[in-house]
Amino acid sequence: MSSITRPQDLLGWFRLVALIEGVSFLLILFVTMPLKYGLGMHEPNLVIGYAHGFLFITYMVLAGLSILRYKWGFWPSVGVLAASLIPFGTFVADKRVMAPTAEQL
Repeated sequence: MSSITRPQDLLGWFRLVALIEGVSFLLILFVTMPLKYGLGMHEPNLVIGYAHGFLFITYMVLAGLSILRYKWGFWPSVGVLAASLIPFGTFVADKRVMAPTAEQL
């Protein structure tokens, strides 16, 4: 059995991906977008953009698995899913939903 199939490991992976995904989103908004539109440098946006896309999909898959495994209610589930669309959202979701779940395990 893989270690990611244990509940505490799934949540640990989800929290780690949420942190990295949140940082990549902020990098796009505050670093690569100004470089692209201010200085005409497209390469940083491409590299960070691809990484962020992969992290976003991974975040959504882990969010779905976590919602099912931990039986989060409707609003916590909506909050976790919407968090990846809002700057700093994954950090808030971690504090309000994921960290309390980790404490209960």
